[in-house]
Amino acid sequence: MAYDYGQFTKDIHKKTGINLFLYKEAQMKRRLTSLYEKKGYSNFRDFYTAIEKDRQLLNEFLDRMTINVTEFYRNEKRWAVLNEKIIPRLLNQNKNLKIWSAACSTGEEPYTIAMILSNYLPLSEISIKATDIDDNAIAKAKLGVYPERSLNEVPEAIKKKYFSQDGNFYAVSPEIKNRVTFKKQNLLADHYDPNHDLIVCRNVMIYFTEQAKEEIYHKFSEALRPGGVLFVGSTEQIFNPAKYGLETEDTFFYRKK
Repeated sequence: MAYDYGQFTKDIHKKTGINLFLYKEAQMKRRLTSLYEKKGYSNFRDFYTAIEKDRQLLNEFLDRMTINVTEFYRNEKRWAVLNEKIIPRLLNQNKNLKIWSAACSTGEEPYTIAMILSNYLPLSEISIKATDIDDNAIAKAKLGVYPERSLNEVPEAIKKKYFSQDGNFYAVSPEIKNRVTFKKQNLLADHYDPNHDLIVCRNVMIYFTEQAKEEIYHKFSEALRPGGVLFVGSTEQIFNPAKYGLETEDTFFYRKK
């Protein structure tokens, strides 16, 4: 039997626990074909054989699969709503916020959340969980060093306070890095902790099938405490939030009923 994309997805699932069937096939297949051709392979069989032997190639595959395109304060107006409206309400209900940055990619998002929270709380009282499926992205996040373009939206005062410049790169300060705990998680397969005040998951759901999206939104809703908020990306508006036990608090912010 010919080795095809379907067999590749089964082998990857066995090796990594990642189920590529839950991603849009045409989009993912195109992205991965581009990667293996760039690396000098001509089909999925040869590509998988190489992945088995080469940890670096496996990391590159994971990196390509998870599309790490992000920056600090991405869509700055939405972060202003979080800062001025959502966080004050949440803190009014509970001073010890449980916050999760889901599919955090290379760390810009959870570090942004920590910087915003520092407007309201001493850093010692801030704790954020950040998860991603990609070991490569998590390693970059823990390093906390970013190209200048990643800081385009960062307010100047925050840039001076929480970053140190080294040539064209900027390092996040240790006091912000220490507020974030990174761990690996598969949103489709792994357990979600309960009773979160805020879950931030942005610019990721567009890569999932409708069935996978529904499953994840249900799980996010269950992982929020009543009054807790899900903050999604600017192309990911939930058109029927009541289906998940949520209601719109602001554009792209959904409160658990």
